Amino acid sequence: MQDYVTPTPPRRRRRTGIPALFAVVASLMAVAMVGAASTTGFLSHKGGGVGNALDALVPASTVQRSPATTPAEVPADTTAGAVVDTEQATTTVAPTTAAPFADKNTVPTKDDPARLYIAGDSDAGNLGPPLERQVQDTGVVISKLFYKVSTGLSRPDFYDWPAKLKTDVESYHPDLVVVTFGGNDAQDLIINGVDYPVTAPEWAAEYGRRVGVVMDYLSADGRTLFWVGIPDASSASFNARLQILRDVTMAEAAKRPDVVYIDAWTRFTGIDGSYADYIVDPVTHQGVNVRASDGFHLNVAGAKILSYDVAAAIKKELIARGAPL
Repeated sequence: MQDYVTPTPPRRRRRTGIPALFAVVASLMAVAMVGAASTTGFLSHKGGGVGNALDALVPASTVQRSPATTPAEVPADTTAGAVVDTEQATTTVAPTTAAPFADKNTVPTKDDPARLYIAGDSDAGNLGPPLERQVQDTGVVISKLFYKVSTGLSRPDFYDWPAKLKTDVESYHPDLVVVTFGGNDAQDLIINGVDYPVTAPEWAAEYGRRVGVVMDYLSADGRTLFWVGIPDASSASFNARLQILRDVTMAEAAKRPDVVYIDAWTRFTGIDGSYADYIVDPVTHQGVNVRASDGFHLNVAGAKILSYDVAAAIKKELIARGAPL
């Protein structure tokens, strides 16, 4: 099976005449804004392009980015048979509006529920709905879900996840956070102008740094972070890259006591540890097809099974916080 590649975006039409004049003026204004912004630490010291929120979470001098190339290099996030929105999906459950941030009470109750934030790529879009239904049954959790397909932490020039996470955390004030990234991240990184493949030690160090920054931010201020790992893939070459990514992510999670790693890889492998389309549902005890046709993503049934594991970890945390479950 071939690795995933998205179609190249259509080329922009050239502007001529008066519209071109407006484009020049706009460009000069943008340059001026970039120059002013450079004093705030939101620019790369090497690339000269507009930076991303990784700069806001760590000193700008340490930030290293992927190349500003077309999103066609991002592996496709195909999810046949799964719940997908090409932009985003937001959901709030029980009650229908999120509770305002009023106090620092850490004991979730019906009157003062824990706020759960779920985010990530299309895997979060598949996992989110069944997970929300399960935590709703506790009566002490409300939730918000946001996902965007074909995104991750490798290409902040394509989609700036750190900025989005920071915005949502500051507005929603979650107590519990569930994120999943990785299916689109096993690709080359540019570090100080040098291209490094996933197999390079420099790649592991940089991707680990990015994961660690996000983990530190999302698990700060009393939040508990549940990082949902990636499943394996049927493609041998893709699977080899995913294994490296998994090892890096698990190592970062192991350093942080407020990060709970949910291992989707072992959940969805066969008895011999290899790729499997079918596994035994832990609730029905029946064999079910859990994969999409692309040989990587989970289908609706697979996402539901994964939600059991995540919900169990969340309920354990709720009990630890004193929730009356």
